[in-house]
Amino acid sequence: MTEASVLFLRACLALLAMPIYVLSFLGIWEPFCKKIFFPFLLEKISAVHEKKSKKQKQELFRNLPDFKSSSGELKLLEIGTGCGANFQFYPPGCKVTCTDINPNFQQGLARNMNKNQHIQFERFLVAAGEDLHQVPSGSVDAVICTLVLCSVHDVNGTLKEVLRVLRPGGAFYFLEHVAADRSSWKYFWQQVCYPTWKLVFDGCCLTREIWKNLEQANFSELNLQHTSVALPWTPIEPHIVGYAVK
Repeated sequence: MTEASVLFLRACLALLAMPIYVLSFLGIWEPFCKKIFFPFLLEKISAVHEKKSKKQKQELFRNLPDFKSSSGELKLLEIGTGCGANFQFYPPGCKVTCTDINPNFQQGLARNMNKNQHIQFERFLVAAGEDLHQVPSGSVDAVICTLVLCSVHDVNGTLKEVLRVLRPGGAFYFLEHVAADRSSWKYFWQQVCYPTWKLVFDGCCLTREIWKNLEQANFSELNLQHTSVALPWTPIEPHIVGYAVK
């Protein structure tokens, strides 16, 4: 009964989003989404998510200075930087390299760089999380990844690259929305929304159990909490937050 209900409601949602499905079929939606729609939407959503998750992020990044290298420098690599919503939480003087697979976030990114003069911006790389070959092995003290692992093509491949670029003793910080408990109504609605949400939000997957990937990765220490970010009427309330040490 539940599976039939999911399929029926998915079809209803697809009917409501039919223009987007048609544009996708014609090959028009994806380039429009990547260049115009998603960068605009992400900046708006990030502003809302920022207010709701501010305390969690402040707590998450509080110990970033503990991972400075022996030289006293703190080199950060952010995967999927987007518009730079995390810059405000980084400690003064740290050096930040930004990466994103989508190069169309430059305007929002520039605005956040201007607002956050306390950090040193190193460079911006157009790169997928699974392929950070432009970043030397063992060259960064911390890797940051928020609301990104939901949309990478290969979560395990991305974590492998994170471990490669981190120096021994470096840390990986994460805040990600994840699948709800499988017996809950939240998970039911995540299943209903999944295909249309993924299309509209540029590949974002609602039902990934990312904590399992982190548990299976070769980190020496994993500090992970399941939490909830108050985003009523959305399927992305369940989150995981924490950091892992190489």
